[in-house]
Amino acid sequence: MWWPSVPMVRTLTKLALSLAFTLAQGHAAALTVFACEPEWAALTQTLLPSAKVYSATHHLQDPHHIEARPSLIAQLRNADMAVCTGAELEAGWLPMLQAKASNPKIQNGQPGMFYAADHVSLVHPFKGTVTPFSGDVHVLGNPHLHADPRRLLAVAKVLALRLAAIAPAEKGRIDRQLQQFETTLSDKIQAWEQLAKPLRGRSVVTQHANFAYLWLWLGLNPVADLEPKPGVPPTPAHLARTLAQSRTAPPMAIVIAQHHDPRPAQWLSGQLGTPQKMVVLPATVTSDGPDALLAWFDLMVNRLVQVAP
Repeated sequence: MWWPSVPMVRTLTKLALSLAFTLAQGHAAALTVFACEPEWAALTQTLLPSAKVYSATHHLQDPHHIEARPSLIAQLRNADMAVCTGAELEAGWLPMLQAKASNPKIQNGQPGMFYAADHVSLVHPFKGTVTPFSGDVHVLGNPHLHADPRRLLAVAKVLALRLAAIAPAEKGRIDRQLQQFETTLSDKIQAWEQLAKPLRGRSVVTQHANFAYLWLWLGLNPVADLEPKPGVPPTPAHLARTLAQSRTAPPMAIVIAQHHDPRPAQWLSGQLGTPQKMVVLPATVTSDGPDALLAWFDLMVNRLVQVAP
């Protein structure tokens, strides 16, 4: 039986240790990203597939109201970067997480803290005095900007620059991924707009303003909201007024987000005798992977076109 010599054993051992160290370095080099919402987790993974991305929320949660759980604190503490919406969407929980995580990389003003809303124009800023009874209002404007693919693309371009600054070794890959995403999304936008032409000028009854940017992009007209104030559950009196308005001018559809209580919308559609006109859409992506954002827009556009007369 052949046995390796002592020098050969030493050489093989050094090679094994060197390989293990190289693999460990590669593992450590993977960027760790904390995403406040699934849409930003999906966009980050699209631009940098090698990143380790953790989403603090999912499509069945209201991102306004999240508990600052120990698991979220731990994830933020270990993150190289955080990608969030901003515009006060996470004001009720993110500052507490930042304070408890004690991670200097993801504090406001640092390169590792990225707010998407800082890089696009927002619609419908709240005008007036904010009180404890105002509901989930946003002085800076509606934060649900990801429902407009054009704004999403604008955010992608800035996020790509930030990712490349934090992980310069990945710049080439990030640039290629951005170019591919921009080409694909631009083509899809044209196809979606062509498909959605029958929706232009049509009216919808909604709940909350999760899809305000979707309505603006597709040319839909939100004529009533099931919530008397943003984030305030529908009341019987308000629903009665909405029913009277809807009977006078029947909407194309009643559209709510998947994380909303469906009962008010079900009641309204039942009273109008058009249960098929109730549309439940996820307010963000429902899956992981490079095509999650495209699949989400596909779902929303096709579902709305299906209920258009």
